[in-house]
Amino acid sequence: MEIISVIIADDHIIFRKGLLMVLNEISFVKVVGEASNGNEVLDILKKNKADIVLMDIKMPVMDGIEATKKITSLYPDTQIIAITMHEEIGYFNKMIDAGASGFLLKKTNKSQLEDAINAVYNGETYFSEEFVMKESKLSINKKTDISLSDREKQVLELICKGFSNIEIAKHLGISQRTIDGHRSRLFDKTGAKNAPNLVLFAIKNGLIKA
Repeated sequence: MEIISVIIADDHIIFRKGLLMVLNEISFVKVVGEASNGNEVLDILKKNKADIVLMDIKMPVMDGIEATKKITSLYPDTQIIAITMHEEIGYFNKMIDAGASGFLLKKTNKSQLEDAINAVYNGETYFSEEFVMKESKLSINKKTDISLSDREKQVLELICKGFSNIEIAKHLGISQRTIDGHRSRLFDKTGAKNAPNLVLFAIKNGLIKA
């Protein structure tokens, strides 16, 4: 397996060091830098290439939202995973709009962290299932005129759980080409530009089971 280079960005040193310890236990991850704000992340990226930044949202000097915008513009090959204690949909929305490909809560476990890093490194998206289900429950009474088939609902729910197209195909026992078709129709029906926007739409409109 290829080694994935990671930068940790968080202004709380105890959490940062704890996350470093967990990442050091993952064989395919190499931490190439630590930062306490967005400016420091940008300084690190000037000297060291990184595949992924684990980005806290609320930091001094430059927060994670602004840092994500700059990084996705200056270093498009570097992917961002938000990792935060804030469960409000507003933070999710802002980070996704800024260009993040993943969203994790700080209470995440090692297995979810590994899954998120792998998914985002391989061009997929990953969102904390706990966060998605919580927000979906809050949106349970919201209604949309969009009509989805049972299969489209299944595919959408698995996308929201962070499954890749290959994993969805295997889980549902159908071809990846068929999944690609369902995914394309989901984008057309919801008007979503990408997977993060699709997840956000699903949450806001209660399209997935809480």
